[in-house]
Amino acid sequence: MNEVLKALDRRERVSLLYHGKVKGAIVPVGESRVARTSEHPFFGMASRADESVMVVMDRLRGGRFR
Repeated sequence: MNEVLKALDRRERVSLLYHGKVKGAIVPVGESRVARTSEHPFFGMASRADESVMVVMDRLRGGRFR
């Protein structure tokens, strides 16, 4: 745990492994990706009346093989 804290002090990401596979990550404070509403593809759709909501939602969700 001491090495993990030292890595975070150096502003490094720490990957958590389980049976050799990455299960998660510890990210230093201030580096986590904050999702912005304005970056979402559905942002501002209320003003677009050329497509129905169902058509747009189907396109955003995608199909099984997308």
